[in-house]
This record gives sequence, structure tokens and C-alpha cells, in this order.
Amino acid sequence: MKVIKRDGRAVEYNKDKIKIAIEKANQDVRKSERATEEEIEGIIKYIEELNKKRMLVEDIQDIIEEQLMDMKHFELAKKYVVYRYTRALVRKQNTTDESILGLIRNENKELAEENSNKNTMLASTQRDYIAGEVSRDLTNRLLLPEKIVQAHQDGILHFHDADYFVQPIFNCCLINISDMLDNGTVMNGKLIESPKSFHVACIVMTQIIATVASNQYGGQSVDMKHLGKYLRKSYEKYRKEMQEKYKGRLTKEAIEELVEDRVRAELKSGVQTIQYQINTLMTTNGQAPFVTLFLNLEKDDPYIKENAMIIEEILTQRLEGIKNEKGVYVTPAFPKLVYVLDEHNCLKGGKYDYLTKLAVKCSAKRMYPDYISAKKMRENYEGNVFSPMGCRSFLSPWKDENGNYKFEGRFNQGVVSINLPQIGIIADGDEEKFWKLLDERLEICKEALMCRHYALLGTKSDISPIHWQYGAIARLPKGEKIDKLLYGGYSTLSLGYIGIYEMTKLVKGVSHTDPVGKEFALKVMKYLKDKVAEWKQETNIGFALYGTPAESLCYKFARIDKEKFGSIEDVTDKGYYTNSYHVDVREEIDAFEKLSFESEFQKLSTGGAISYIEIPNMKKNLEALETIVKFIYDNIQYAEMNTKSDYCHVCGFDGEIIINDKNEWECPQCGNKDHAKMNVVRRTCGYLGENFWNAGKTKEIKARVLHL
Repeated sequence: MKVIKRDGRAVEYNKDKIKIAIEKANQDVRKSERATEEEIEGIIKYIEELNKKRMLVEDIQDIIEEQLMDMKHFELAKKYVVYRYTRALVRKQNTTDESILGLIRNENKELAEENSNKNTMLASTQRDYIAGEVSRDLTNRLLLPEKIVQAHQDGILHFHDADYFVQPIFNCCLINISDMLDNGTVMNGKLIESPKSFHVACIVMTQIIATVASNQYGGQSVDMKHLGKYLRKSYEKYRKEMQEKYKGRLTKEAIEELVEDRVRAELKSGVQTIQYQINTLMTTNGQAPFVTLFLNLEKDDPYIKENAMIIEEILTQRLEGIKNEKGVYVTPAFPKLVYVLDEHNCLKGGKYDYLTKLAVKCSAKRMYPDYISAKKMRENYEGNVFSPMGCRSFLSPWKDENGNYKFEGRFNQGVVSINLPQIGIIADGDEEKFWKLLDERLEICKEALMCRHYALLGTKSDISPIHWQYGAIARLPKGEKIDKLLYGGYSTLSLGYIGIYEMTKLVKGVSHTDPVGKEFALKVMKYLKDKVAEWKQETNIGFALYGTPAESLCYKFARIDKEKFGSIEDVTDKGYYTNSYHVDVREEIDAFEKLSFESEFQKLSTGGAISYIEIPNMKKNLEALETIVKFIYDNIQYAEMNTKSDYCHVCGFDGEIIINDKNEWECPQCGNKDHAKMNVVRRTCGYLGENFWNAGKTKEIKARVLHL
């Protein structure tokens, strides 16, 4: 039987919904007035025996009321009517007016600070946010079960990206750029054939990135190794042209030099195209594409020479930066760069060490790239090395029908994060209570994640041809459902977690860096990992444990808990919770010790994990950075280096942003006071929103998240 919802949608009949509704009304009446299990089953049987192919949801509710009255449960029937009426009122209530008007008037601070990549002053960004606010409202009132909405509001969990939940689109992915370039693709109904040169391949790739970004809400990653063959094509094209033109007139060496010059020029132009296209294109999300370029030299790659040239050019151009409106070279937000350390480039005498030295210079000046240890990743992912998705989550290993590992062309269905410190607060030092509560809340998280899954189930490939029909994810026929890609671990559902440090302090009274705390923290992490594995076994869906950054969520959970439970020393009093398994920023721990410690947690957080270390004056510490890079290769899978130096995007000043007599931030070089154009907040936390003064109104600025 199909049930026709109020908005006209036809959904499968689900008797559990009837049972839950009556049981909720049951809880509000005297025991003698309650309907028994048998009576509830009798009502369900009555409805089912009508044998109707379609029923309006209102008709079902009318029958329930009539049946309760016939059973003499008058008080219960009344409660059910009240429950039904309350739900109707909630559905009709408009919750978007103030947030939307505040956005247009530029008064909605929460939205303005939510995403540093979006400028809420722009009409295109506002349009996306307005749609998002409507989506969030519909999600809370109509689409999600009440207990999940309530859990989200209470800070029990965070249902990520509710502003996109109304549409059947997913989170993040690894684009199958190899298939799209080699076999062609279609955009806006136009066939794009396989490129014949490197420069054209770069143009096509950036157009694919922009189109993909406009049809999903999370990040995307591209493995740059697939461009190597197109640089080879350009080389062969120029070589043929030059030989035909100059054979017999110039020496082989001279011809080869001309060819090399042409290839180098095209290489520079192609990489520049990628950098400028990504930074100037605007997606329908109201921002530049959230994209990561994966820089990995594979030992057996037939195009390793070309790919080394490509990586070198990408790092060289990132080191230089990109000009802002004042003509000053600044650090672009995108594309993000992830550089892989392997035997041949880990600064131990390898052939490609020169690339890593360049990467270190780039990190010192531009904060990127991040670093992945191929050695450690192979240990954690069945011998594989592959890119994180744009949101820094990792896929689980998956084999196709031929037994080959496949990572590109896969995606994440969505994310729900659990608030671990809140469980510790309520448990109040009682471990038995902690584990019981953790179990209960994990079940709510699972139900919320399944809502993400069900929202995608039944989606037809026509919803986003670039993803489902033309190669970014798959090449399904028109009209085919994407369901087979939602099962078997091909795609993932991510359980995020916040505040291992605070949770441990609450339950054990010590940090998770203490031996006693560490044992407990690892036990919890192992339990979370086993739980998602259990869910995967039950559902045949690829659940994963995700410990990647969620800075604004660290602040949100802490704020909710402080309002609810008051100021708790070293927990809610800080104004933030630590990200995932990270060591609290105030602990005295050196970079090497921190990376070694956190590597044990990364092994358990296989759905996503990145660690940060902060180094003062990185530009003057290249030797120290190189030492750390060597250490990363041997000790931890994924790490990023940050610095405390400030930066002005208006004039390029790279020193300390001052605080003037009016207690305003000010660039000492150009006088810029626009916070959005200054990196005065540290990249250890990544927060780029508005800061606030501390309680004493001194010249110390507190970042809202993670750093002082």
C-alpha cells in the first residue's frame, strides 16, 4: 500500500509509524486508559485488511481515532487528536522569516560565520543560503523524525548539512576523472570528447569540477596523476610538429630543446588555468568549488616523469600565490593540496626529494600542502594509497567484480556527529552509566544516518547527469535508480565524533594523554569503530568512523552544553570542545610527541582523520619542517602544519596584525580593518569568522574555536 503524504508524495506504508504515534499518546494517559499491544495491533490489522492500494495519511489518522473511540479509550483518543493537531501546527509554523531577512540585511552572524568560503554579501551566495534555510525548515518540520530533530537541537548529535537534505544529493566524492577524460563526458547536453593536449585536459577538468560542485554539497578530490598522459600527448604532438618543420635544418638536440620549451610553456599555462578557473568559477552553491588536488607519484606509473613535472608546477604556482584585487600575491583558499610522501620523496635520498623540499617551502609560506604518508596509509587500508575526499573523509577499501580495488568514482552519503562530552557530563563519573548512554545515543545516530540513506534511495540518475550518467561517479542509463551504489560499501555513511579529550576528563578525571585516560579513550574509539562495523554487517551499507575537522561544531556543542549544564572547568568553560581525538591545544606537548600519540587514534578512525601541529615562524624554520615531514612519513598517516603568523589579504603583509587604540584589528602596512580579509585566526582550528574580545576587554583576542 502507498500512503499519500500531505505534500502529495507517495511513500511505502509503514505500520511502525502508527504504533509509535499511538504509543506516544499512550504515555500521556493513565495506565488504565492505555491501549494494549494487542489493541494497537488490532488497529493496524484493521487498516491493512482494507486492502487499499493508496490511502491518504489523514484517512489513516481518522481510522485510528475511530478505532480508539470504539475501544472506549476516550481519553487516549483525545490525546491522539491533540498530538495530531500539535504536529499539524508544527508543520504550518514558519521558522525561516527572521533568518532569511537577517541574511539579506547581513545581520545573520551564524550564517556569515558558518562557512569562510562563502561571502554572504553576494546575491548568489544569499540565494543559496535562502534555499538552505527553507530546506532546513522543511527538514525539521516534515522530513526528519521528531526525536532526531530534538536530539540535534539538544546537542546530542549534529545532523550535518540539513540545509541540503530536502534534495536527493550527497556529501563528497572522489571524481573518476580518468574515466571522464579518457572516455569523454557530457555537460549541459554537450559531448566533451577526450582531450588531445594537456591544456585542453586542464580546461575540461575544471569545468567538470565546477559542474560536480553545483550538484552536491560537499567537497571533491581529483587525482592529478591522470593528467600525466595528456602532458605526454602534448609532448608527442610538439615533437612531431618540430621534426616535420626542422628535420635536416636543426640538430636533434636543438629540436628536443624547442619541444621541451613548448611543453614547459603549456604545462605552466595548464596549471595556471586550473588555479585561476577554480578560484574564479562560482558554483550554484554560491562559492568557488571546494576541491582538493591529490599529488601522488606512484613508483610504477608509466607517466611518472610527466606527473613529477605537473606536481612541481602546481607547487611552484601555489608558492607564488594568486593576485588579489590590489595586485598583491595572496594564498588562495582553493584548490586544497594533499601531497603524498613515499620511499622516493621522503627526504631520505630519494629521486624526487626535490619535490618534497619544494612542498615544504610551500607549506612554510602558503600553509599547503597537507601530507599523507604512503607507508602508514598502506598499513591502514589494505596496501592502498588514495586521496581523501574534499571533506577529508576516507573511503573504506572496496573491490569490483574482478577483485580490483576501486576508490575513484565513489562517494559519501552523509554525516552525523555525536557529542561525546555531553555523555560524560550526564554520566557524572559513572562508567556504567556512560556506556549505557553511549549505546542509546549511538542508536539515535544510526537512525539519523539511515535518514540520509533513505533520502538518496530511489533517486534516479537524471537528478545529476554529470555524477550518475557521465562518469563522475557512474555511467548509469537515463532513468535508472542509483540504489546499487548505496549498498555493499561502495559509498559510505560517516559517524563523526567530537571531544575525546573532554569526555576522558569527565569520566576519568585526566586527559587522554595520561596513561589511564589514554586506555579509556582508545577503548571508546575501538567501541565506536566496532559499532559502525556492526551497522555495516546489519545493513550492507558502508558505515565509517569519521574524525576529521568540524570546527564550528566544536563551538556549537560546547555552547549548548554550557547553557544546559553550566560552566564546567576544562570542559564547557573554554567555549569549545577539541576536535575528534586531538590533543587539547593548551597541553604542553611537542610536535613529534603529538603526532606519535594521535597516530594511534588515526588507525581507529579509518573513515577520516587528520592531525595538526603548529610551528612558529615557519618561513625561518625550513630545516625543522623537513625534519617533521620525515617524521610524518614514518609515524602518522595524515598531518598538516600551521603557524601563528598573521596575514593581510589586501596588501600581502605577513607579520603581526596590530590592535589599534580603538581596540580594532588593523594591518600595520595598509591600515585594512576588514576581518574577512585578514588571517588573524590560526589555521590550527581553521575558523575564519568573527572573533570576540575576552572578558577583560584586553588586547588579547580570543578565537571562537580552539585557539587563543
